[in-house]
Amino acid sequence: MTDDQSEIAEQAARWVVEEGLEYGPAKRRAAKELGLSGRGSLPSNEVLEDAVMDYIAVFCADTQPHELQALRRLALDWMARLSEFRPHLGGAVWHGTATRKSDIYLQLFCDDSKSAEIALIDQRVNYLARTVKGFHGEAVDALSVHAFCVELNEDIGVHLMIYDFDDLRGALKFDAKGRSPRGDITAVQGLLSQLAA
Repeated sequence: MTDDQSEIAEQAARWVVEEGLEYGPAKRRAAKELGLSGRGSLPSNEVLEDAVMDYIAVFCADTQPHELQALRRLALDWMARLSEFRPHLGGAVWHGTATRKSDIYLQLFCDDSKSAEIALIDQRVNYLARTVKGFHGEAVDALSVHAFCVELNEDIGVHLMIYDFDDLRGALKFDAKGRSPRGDITAVQGLLSQLAA
């Protein structure tokens, strides 16, 4: 890793934690502010995640564990509501780097791509539909809702990425650090029980 990448990672980590920015926008904003350009100067997501963990350890160690637990409980509530679509939690809430500024990202694996949308309508949930990049760079439908988190006393963004059922197998391959990039209801329950212990 170059000095430029390290500097970008440190600056971007602050925005990820304090403002809830996603990794890509945070890295680009840090590079621009530091006067560094070009994709080659951007650190990897793994490097940024390490910087985020360092930032949390120094500046948020007293608040972040409670916030993470509250977000995981909220995610678990939504996973239970949508259990028929084989929900998996990913992102910062899954990996343990989330704060109250973080959104929740759930991947749903559906037999019919419109069935999750119909379930939200049936539950009288207001949502915004859009298209985003999936975990392999492909275009996927995303349904975004605002969910009130009682423990944090604020609205949290919950984003439901809609995948075909057949995509589930590839979704469970380990990442560069040898971790599962997402977890099902049982795995999230396990994380919550670890924090409670």
